Amino acid sequence: YYKGWYHFFYQYNPKGAVWNNIVWAHSVSRDLIHWVALETALRPSIPSDRYGCWSGSATLLPDGSPVIMYTGINHPNINYQVQNVAYPKNRSDPLLREWVKPSHINPVIVPERGINVTQFRDPTTAWRAADRQWRLLIGSATEGGSRGVAYVYRSRDFRRWTRVRRPLHSAATGM
Repeated sequence: YYKGWYHFFYQYNPKGAVWNNIVWAHSVSRDLIHWVALETALRPSIPSDRYGCWSGSATLLPDGSPVIMYTGINHPNINYQVQNVAYPKNRSDPLLREWVKPSHINPVIVPERGINVTQFRDPTTAWRAADRQWRLLIGSATEGGSRGVAYVYRSRDFRRWTRVRRPLHSAATGM
């Protein structure tokens, strides 16, 4: 909810009903019943999302401005997944029609050694803990894919993220 409008971001292929050409579509509503589709919010445009803008979430920062954390694909053949941020181009626009993805800071999170680079996605909405640091979860798998893992990351500024030592959850995948 931002400046009187509810925002709904969703993965969308503008070219068909298949998994390909994924962008973030964007619709707005004042009452959660009547929706208006806007222009695409996120589309591949920087090196760290050149091959896709996948799932993610939006968070409101303490000053009330929104930020989007999303999974980008930056390699065409191996589906290498990284986490990027996007900010509104014009915070005074209540419809949040344009987003900026600063290439000088993106990607903000990359998979570390031991993490399956093709299974490192879906960052949650971030929350601010009592220590005033941001936290978020990223779904992943171990390098061999034998364990599914929910990794916790933390940040003071929403730009530099550090993985917490132990995952929140880990379980055999049955592979």
